[in-house]
Amino acid sequence: MPLIAIIIAGLALAFEQAIQWKFGPLGIIAFVALTIGLKAKNTMFSSIGAVILVMLLAQSG
Repeated sequence: MPLIAIIIAGLALAFEQAIQWKFGPLGIIAFVALTIGLKAKNTMFSSIGAVILVMLLAQSG
């Protein structure tokens, strides 16, 4: 069980670094807002994070 938690944490950190590398600080803020909103079951907060990430993805494409 601890090995699975370490692997998942490593993947989350790698994903966060990839977002920071591609989208900068605003990408990290959006990812954190989305994550906190999902964990807290707060739809407004997670929606804000998701919208910012979508806008960043649309801008780079």
